[in-house]
Amino acid sequence: MTVPAVPQRLAAPEPGWTDSADVVVIGSGVAGLTAALKARELGSVLVVTKDAVASGSTQWAQGGIAAALDPEDSPEEHLQDTLVAGAGLSDPEAVRVLVTEGPEAVHDLIDLGARFDTLADGEISLGREGGHHRNRIAHAGGDATGAEIERALVAAVKRAKDIRIIEHALVLDLLTAADGAIAGVTLHVMGEGQLDGVGAIRARVVILASGGLGQLYAATTNPSVSTGDGMALALRAGAKVRDLEFVQFHPTVLWLGKSAKGQQPLVSEAVRGEGAFLVDHTGKRFMLGQHELADLAPRDIVAKAIMRQMLATGKDHVYLDARHFGDEKWRVRFPTILASCRSHGIDPVRELIPVAPACHYSSGGVWTDLNGETSVPGLYACGEVACTGVHGANRLASNSLLEGLVFARRIAAHLAAGLPEQRDPVEDTRTPGLVDADMVPELQRAMTAGAGVIRSAAGLAEAGATIAKLIELPYDEPGTPGWEATNLVTVSAALIAAATVREESRGAHWREDHPDRDDRNWSGSLDLTLPAVRDRAVPKTTFVPRVSEENDRHG
Repeated sequence: MTVPAVPQRLAAPEPGWTDSADVVVIGSGVAGLTAALKARELGSVLVVTKDAVASGSTQWAQGGIAAALDPEDSPEEHLQDTLVAGAGLSDPEAVRVLVTEGPEAVHDLIDLGARFDTLADGEISLGREGGHHRNRIAHAGGDATGAEIERALVAAVKRAKDIRIIEHALVLDLLTAADGAIAGVTLHVMGEGQLDGVGAIRARVVILASGGLGQLYAATTNPSVSTGDGMALALRAGAKVRDLEFVQFHPTVLWLGKSAKGQQPLVSEAVRGEGAFLVDHTGKRFMLGQHELADLAPRDIVAKAIMRQMLATGKDHVYLDARHFGDEKWRVRFPTILASCRSHGIDPVRELIPVAPACHYSSGGVWTDLNGETSVPGLYACGEVACTGVHGANRLASNSLLEGLVFARRIAAHLAAGLPEQRDPVEDTRTPGLVDADMVPELQRAMTAGAGVIRSAAGLAEAGATIAKLIELPYDEPGTPGWEATNLVTVSAALIAAATVREESRGAHWREDHPDRDDRNWSGSLDLTLPAVRDRAVPKTTFVPRVSEENDRHG
């Protein structure tokens, strides 16, 4: 196994200013802002966000938010669809929390001012997406659900005069006390922010809601701020990260050519939910017969089918056919996607839409219990940065916004019993480290080739070896590009470690050298930790079986 050794903490100037808050929330998407709104009743709240407050991944969510809102639907049916999509690794208790508390959370959003699309009788219009056997996807503005939810939450936070916000700030590392518990954070506020330079914020509780890791890969639906910062700083603070090998690649991302890099336009699953279907270059519908739901199969199944079709035909994309929608349906139901396609010279009313899989969502993340508490006292996590146990090996479509809502609310409910005392941070004597920001494109190429949709021991080892060499490059002075690059390296190393150890194919993890799902040996999760040493360390994996028998063969 070739896994890079990564820095134990980021090289940065000593803090030049200090501040304090009872609760620091890192991130301003659906999870972070919900947590902030609920936690303000418990004490002073400070939201730290890497860009403008409304610029995270939530605003890009096209499909909608899943919940059993229809009288003909039920939380039990939603639970079953979620468990099936999770490929045997979802925690049934966590899923039950999600589906039973989800409808109330959605109605809370409506009370907050979120406006979902409705039918003529005023009831919420519910669509369908892959893996769902019922119409249970509430949407807004046709395909602008995330943007509407973010709008409502940002407006509510700005109305709440007791929530402070620091924009354009990158959290560097967590401050910890002598017993390892949370004491605060260090952060760097960039030029557009309210403050400037590196500072320290004392806090009784830190809530991670910093989003995902999409920028590990050359093509992703994630914004540029998704550099795995929360997962990386949690690892450096001693937190447990779980199931990081399960990275969901969305099947239908607009294909813009071989040279396209960075954030790519998503073609929502809801388009297939309305009747669009996949075809190859000859016009053949290749999803028929592959799954009972055909083009609406869970995302991992559709992504794998597309990759197999591409490999078999030698092509680098397939097509989505929605020409039968007509102009009016495209304009009313999918205005954002229609505009996106046309801006790239594709008219989906009359033409096939070229699509290919791209990195979309991390089903794993910082481990939490049902109250959002991590393995580090005083540190909580919710949203994509967290692994609550809901998603298992593959997230069910439109469960992500709901998970952020539900578990952010649970964190605040848990903290209502009493915030911990403010602890004093201890001096961090570990050797600081940094990598060269110029290496990021090569890292992304290595991860895409070796740890992307299709994996193998050889490909993962090559990716690890490439990244290990990149780490040794000389670097410039500390700054945001180098800090982000170091976080990407840290999360890459952890992902490679987990993907190498899991010798099976399950959900979003596809090993061509171990093509079958293996419940006898791999019915369980892989926990990742960063060993506490002075200098750089290799992430350590520990297998946690779902069954009672301990299995020590995976270490």
